Amino acid sequence: MDDSLRAGVAIYNAGSYRAAHGAWESTWLDLEDGSDDERFLHGLIQFTAAVHHAREGNHSGATGLAESAQGYLDGLPDTYRGVELDGVRAYLAQLESDPDVAVRDDPLELRVDGHVVTPDELDFDAIAVAAEVLAEELDGYDEAIVADAVAYAREEVADGTQTQFTAMVFDFVQNEVQRGLVYQRMGEHVRLRRRRKDDVSGLFE
Repeated sequence: MDDSLRAGVAIYNAGSYRAAHGAWESTWLDLEDGSDDERFLHGLIQFTAAVHHAREGNHSGATGLAESAQGYLDGLPDTYRGVELDGVRAYLAQLESDPDVAVRDDPLELRVDGHVVTPDELDFDAIAVAAEVLAEELDGYDEAIVADAVAYAREEVADGTQTQFTAMVFDFVQNEVQRGLVYQRMGEHVRLRRRRKDDVSGLFE
């Protein structure tokens, strides 16, 4: 869970409130219903959704989600898996009574082990999760291109090279301003790698 947890927290802290849930959802769906981990991720997913709806002006959606998120997080320790839930619960209560707080001020930052996690601090495994989530949740990106780039980057990491694709995957997540250009370059290199694989496919069968 650690890689997906940190990826989602970093995506959220970078301002992609709607996208953050994607890092947690597949892990959450596999958890036992009602377990502490399931309630924890369910609450975080609804927390980020509440923030998103509040910032979009959907007050009824924001307040309803803020209320239900508190229910899922109720009874968990103040800090769970390193995430400071006491602050999350307090912010959810505030959001429930005044959803405009998410517009007037920057939303609450999520902390892990007392630290605000950002995309610049993620290791490769968490970056890989974040890259595929952003491709899925944001408009304009082909998920298959990013998934292949992540797969090629994993090969580089396993080989100890960590060069071309690894750098592009990190840039795709961390460089929001240039993300479109990074993706364009990534697509060119992925298509070239695919063509090379196709050229030799089946030669020795």
